[in-house]
Amino acid sequence: MIPRVLTVAGSDSGGGAGIQADLKTMLALGVHGMSVVTAVTAQNSVGVQGAWELPVEAVRAQYRSVVDDIGVQAVKTGMLASAELVEAVAELIGATDAPAVVDPVGVSKHGDPLLAASALYAVRTRLLPVATVATPNLDEVARLTGVRVESEAQLRPAAAAVLAYGPAWVLIKGGHLPGDAVDLLTDGSVEHWLRAPRLDNRHTHGTGCTLASAIAAQLAKGRSVPEAVAAAKEYVTGAIAAGFPLGAGIGPVDHGWALRRETPSP
Repeated sequence: MIPRVLTVAGSDSGGGAGIQADLKTMLALGVHGMSVVTAVTAQNSVGVQGAWELPVEAVRAQYRSVVDDIGVQAVKTGMLASAELVEAVAELIGATDAPAVVDPVGVSKHGDPLLAASALYAVRTRLLPVATVATPNLDEVARLTGVRVESEAQLRPAAAAVLAYGPAWVLIKGGHLPGDAVDLLTDGSVEHWLRAPRLDNRHTHGTGCTLASAIAAQLAKGRSVPEAVAAAKEYVTGAIAAGFPLGAGIGPVDHGWALRRETPSP
């Protein structure tokens, strides 16, 4: 049976991030994507004009509906909005026998808040402890731990600070640092440094969602965490390179770049 991956995240009406990006990534990587919608956003290339979270009972019902009937080989979380949703999703993931990729989404690409400040404690104490891999960017690391990273050397203490909250692995995304796009994956005992050239393309909307979903897709295929993260890094680097303008602001990464490369034009 085709591997099945469940995304628990918010909807991006512009199609570049959120569950839309997650499902496109899963399709591109050959797994069956399923979704639990946690929030609905009015969002386009220039920002988020509005966001409305769903009731906890609606989120829980979606999750149980999918997992109890279809089953999952991996779960990925994105925008969870409130402490109540974080706690409910953490409880659901903790009772599911599948690896979980936690993308602790705090703000949108445009700087719009997507997680209430009151939910940070729940992320630290409830969600991160059930994560197989946590994938914070540098802004999210600072918000969760107080550790600010301004150089590659500071990625290690940032990783240690996140691991202290209990995830099995953490991937600190150093894409906001100058120079090459370097990330650090570690479980506290082994380190994997992942590097890619910095690409001159401003159209990067959905990068974090896409990377986390790609990791989940590879885990669902049975790859180890280091193998899954390396493959996901390669995929998202190609997606960033092919990112395209859309609307008046920041366009999305191209989730189908590899499919288009492999399919000859008629």
